[in-house]
Amino acid sequence: MSENWPIHLETGELILKPLRWRDRKRWLNVRNENRDWLAEWEATLPQVPGETQSQELPTFFNMVSWHRREGRQGRSYAFAIWHVNSQGKNLIGQITMGGVMYGAMRGAHIGYWIDRAYANRGFTTQAVQAVSDFGFKTLKLHRIEINIRPENLPSIRVAEKAGFLFEGIRPRYLHIDGSWRDHVCFVKENTQVI
Repeated sequence: MSENWPIHLETGELILKPLRWRDRKRWLNVRNENRDWLAEWEATLPQVPGETQSQELPTFFNMVSWHRREGRQGRSYAFAIWHVNSQGKNLIGQITMGGVMYGAMRGAHIGYWIDRAYANRGFTTQAVQAVSDFGFKTLKLHRIEINIRPENLPSIRVAEKAGFLFEGIRPRYLHIDGSWRDHVCFVKENTQVI
């Protein structure tokens, strides 16, 4: 379990911290403004024969509650990405290090999204580096993955600039935008964990 939750990370012009109830309006505004920009990269739920499950996304409050619980348990660490400058503080995206495993694996995976107005400015790379450093230095993880759709070239550049190396292709890896989609896997290892 993570006794230090909630965790705040800072790097350059960015502050990464868990979403709070009061962030609801800002988060919803950014997500609504970027709906079309993000749609083709968003995870969806597959239809499983014999199962009845809602295809509706969780509410903001359900999402924040789930992230808090997972953070306290040390299984997943979700951060809002805030850009801070002389004009103030803007919510520009979100990054999560999830699937945290200890024991013989000591690994996790990272997923993220960014506001279109802040894309291609190095902020996503900074956020990935900060979360990776937290995973390696604080959690002492051995391996962190980023799995990306092969046609998402900007996201591939983020992984490469953050020091992740191409490992391979994962056919039909995740259900994204309504179908099982191939992904390319990028990995970074912690050389301090032997």
